[in-house]
Amino acid sequence: MFEKDDHLVIKAELPGMEKKDINLDLKDGVLTLRGERKHENQVQDENFYRREMSYGKFVRTFSLPSDVDPDKINAEFQNGLLTIEVPKPEQHKPKQITVN
Repeated sequence: MFEKDDHLVIKAELPGMEKKDINLDLKDGVLTLRGERKHENQVQDENFYRREMSYGKFVRTFSLPSDVDPDKINAEFQNGLLTIEVPKPEQHKPKQITVN
């Protein structure tokens, strides 16, 4: 999670997952990312010396300002990378002050 000028960005690497296996919701200023990586069927014809792919359900939560507009949150999933952009509320944006 990192901050840009007018929005927050959350990136999650989710290799091997599909969009339908990812769930996002916002409640009381908490953005929750849920998903489940399915266990791959093991092929009996191959010898596996080591398997390092994790599988199962996961949940990650991110605290956001409570006045974030949920209709303006944008989430895109492409090539195993989930990118969520959360616009900052107006009062949280830095205000430029003109020096006279």
